Formats: sequence, structure tokens, C-alpha cells
Amino acid sequence: MNHNPVYLALDLPRLDAAEALARKVAGHIGGIKLGLEFFCAHGHHGVLQMHKVGLPIFLDLKLHDIPNTVAAAMQSIHVLEPAIVTVHASGGRAMMEDAKAAAGENCKVVAVTVLTSLDEGDLSTMGIGESAHDHALRLADLAHSAGLDGIVCSGQEVGAVRRQWKDGYFVVPGLRPDDGKSKGDQKRTVTPREARDAGASVLVIGRPISRAEDPLAAARAIEGTL
Repeated sequence: MNHNPVYLALDLPRLDAAEALARKVAGHIGGIKLGLEFFCAHGHHGVLQMHKVGLPIFLDLKLHDIPNTVAAAMQSIHVLEPAIVTVHASGGRAMMEDAKAAAGENCKVVAVTVLTSLDEGDLSTMGIGESAHDHALRLADLAHSAGLDGIVCSGQEVGAVRRQWKDGYFVVPGLRPDDGKSKGDQKRTVTPREARDAGASVLVIGRPISRAEDPLAAARAIEGTL
């Protein structure tokens, strides 16, 4: 079994290019993360095609709607056999409970807390007075009480969440290697090793591999730091 915690984020516009990249680096990653952009462009067919690479699939759909709608959406993706699916913690306890109840037996449901593209200034404009750290911990408590498997949070919060949720499953995006030239649209970043040491279960890495001059060498280098 592959215990590499790195899930490669693949939101390439062309399905053949996404599959080719995944196959190229498959020996140095632990899974494939397919987000909303990929799912809207390629649908069920695209996910089933990516399954052929032979790695677990993380469907990062960030479902957020009334409980019945989210439950129905979860049921509709059973055939895709995802290893992980995301919902938004801000959808509330009932929505998260129904999402977990409707998920496949082997699917982990994790709740997005505070997007790594947001900081305190962004939260303030949305009427949230607490820090990103405190708000993430509050939503983690809600997800835990709703029976979810874990949460998505930044590497800056995962250590604190791990201390209060010992057996949780923690997905950390927004990761940049030490030599990362740009954070892109991420504001709260750490390195993959820092996130792993803090207790991350899954490390989501996209551009540092997918946009590298040599994706295979980049994936190998990241794997070597873990």
C-alpha cells in the first residue's frame, strides 16, 4: 500500500494532459486530488479515467447546500468510489451529518474550515471577528461533533486541531516547498514537511509539481523531504 501523504492537485483543462502528468509522477505521490474545475470540465467520465492511474481519488467538491441536496450529491458520486470528499463546515451540523450518512462505506468525508486563500482581513469583511486560527478550530469542533472523519485546514492550524482531535483525518492544502517561487493565491502557507510534522494526514500539492519545469523531479524532491 502507498503511504505517501502527497495528493497531487490536478485541475488541468485537458483530460489527456492530466492523466499523462499523473502517470508520470505516480510513483512519487500517494493520490490524486480532483477539484471543482476538473469535475465541471470532465465530469464522471474524467474521474473514472483518472482512476485508471491506479491511485486513490480525492474529490474536492466542497459541497455546500441544504442537507438533502448535499446527501443526494454524495449518493450520486458513489459510483466514482472516491477515497475522500469535501464539504463546507459552514454548511452546518445537519448538512455534515447527512453528508457522512450518505457517503460510501470507504469514503472519508472531511469539512473545509477556512480556505487557505483567506486571511483575517477577508474574514472581517464577512463579519467574522475571530482569527482564521480560532475560526478554523471552531469549525473543526463542529465537524467532529457531526461525525465527520476530519477537516481541511491550513498547516498553520493543523497542529492545534490535532491536539484536540487525536484520531482526526487532516487534509492540508496551500503547501509550498522551501524553494517555491510563488504562493499564487494562497495566503497561509507552510512547507510539506512542516505540515506533516504538525500532524497532517494528506498533503495537497498542485502547482509546485504540475507547473514545474520537470514535474517528476519536483515530485521526487518533495517526497524526499517527508
